Amino acid sequence: MATRKVPKRLLLVALVLLIGVGWVVAQVRASAERFDLPRVTWEGGPAYYARFGAAADAGWTKPDFFPIGVWFESVVEERDVRLDKEAGLNTYVELTANSNMGLVRSNGMSAITSKPLPGAGGETVGWMIADEADMFAGPGDGVWSGKYGGEGQVCLPDKPPCGYTAMRTLKDKLPKNDGRMHYANYGKGIAMWESDAEADRFVNGYTDIMSTDVYWYTDTGICPEAANFIKLTSDRCPRAANYGRVVDRGRRLDALDGRRQPVYAFVELGWPGTNGLRSITPDEVAGAVMNSLIHEARGIIYFNHSFAGPCPTQHVLREPCAKDIRAAVTELNGRIRSLAPVLNTQSYVHSFNPELDTMLKGHDGSYYVFAMVGEATAPGPQTLRLPEGLATAGNVEVMFENRTVPVRDGAFTDTFERPDSYHVYRITP
Repeated sequence: MATRKVPKRLLLVALVLLIGVGWVVAQVRASAERFDLPRVTWEGGPAYYARFGAAADAGWTKPDFFPIGVWFESVVEERDVRLDKEAGLNTYVELTANSNMGLVRSNGMSAITSKPLPGAGGETVGWMIADEADMFAGPGDGVWSGKYGGEGQVCLPDKPPCGYTAMRTLKDKLPKNDGRMHYANYGKGIAMWESDAEADRFVNGYTDIMSTDVYWYTDTGICPEAANFIKLTSDRCPRAANYGRVVDRGRRLDALDGRRQPVYAFVELGWPGTNGLRSITPDEVAGAVMNSLIHEARGIIYFNHSFAGPCPTQHVLREPCAKDIRAAVTELNGRIRSLAPVLNTQSYVHSFNPELDTMLKGHDGSYYVFAMVGEATAPGPQTLRLPEGLATAGNVEVMFENRTVPVRDGAFTDTFERPDSYHVYRITP
């Protein structure tokens, strides 16, 4: 049989491909061998949103998208949405009835609303069922009057509570099977007042994404209340780490039914409540958000209303009187946006230091360590011990700070100046 001579060029191409495949396999193997660490249980990151056509069409499945929302805004003119986008927001979580959905849509923003607003379209990626039904109605299947807290008698009669009824009733009024997510925000009810069994029915009965708001820095009575219900001592409250505690609680409850959903964080920007303690500071906002991310929050929602203090407004991020908060939030959101491909990966389980709240992620050949002091830890120097696969690194880059820290004997030391201080380290082996 005659043999055909293979051209040298084809042999060269085949050799290059073989070497390339070998390199890829080696890299995958090296990556797998770098850590013998378990992964944090998660819902799938951006891939989770692929099951919701509206969210997928709006870009929520992209690895560089991370939900950064604002609570109950209004968009009535171009300037409104421009200011919000410039601050790094990408999602409206509830909007006033007079909002212009065409402006929201044409500016590439997303919306989650409690009902279809006039002109709604592809910008609306989800429906909000309720806000704080765990608080205004409580854990129970009693008769709901249709009223909310402050409007009169909520449950008929007052006992048993009727929060589950309210959630069912409100969800039944929303569109179904239209490719949009169902969302609810909860409060102190699931965070501390209610048993796991009671809170479980709120968290796992109705939603595709959820959040919980507890305003640790600004609620007058929150620390005594937390001491009573969850035995949080006064030396640990208020702290930035309290916000991560709320995310942890939501994730623990969410896991009870064996199905995961994204748990978002809620952080105040002003002075919530006329009897509030004070306004939150820019550094506290940044610390609260970052600690929430460290505790695996899959989105951030800002409470944008301030009812007391020097800057009463429904639009904190748009007001000149809140320029310091706006500057801090804009910077923070820019950092979150740049880190989105990292945040959207599944974390590794590793304790760098039991005194710290930390998170470890890997992306595109580098590894990222997010770190803050924990609830019980005083500010100051702290040592972080690296996992074996990174222990030979010469130094770590401190992102956003233009400096590096040397690694010695598999660990490095850095200073956390305040309870709300955070550092993000990048290690490229």
